[in-house]
Amino acid sequence: MYLSAEKKQEIFAKYGKSNTDTGSPEGQIALFSHRIQHLTEHLKSNKKDYSTERALKIMVGKRRSLLDYLKHKDIERYRAIIKELGIRR
Repeated sequence: MYLSAEKKQEIFAKYGKSNTDTGSPEGQIALFSHRIQHLTEHLKSNKKDYSTERALKIMVGKRRSLLDYLKHKDIERYRAIIKELGIRR
């Protein structure tokens, strides 16, 4: 599998409060971003993989809803995660 438990813990440790803090919006957004990058690279070489394309679109929507939640909850945390991950609107 492309995403091991150690890699997940590393992502949550870097963007969340701790490596076991899997519920924070920042950690979830970072995990979605990592998975989105992986699927995007996959689709560059497999252009006709429509099920993966659909999964990618669903994942982008979930990340967008988490970002919207964070924006309404705490605008400073939203700005920090956007800047750190390099996500554009």
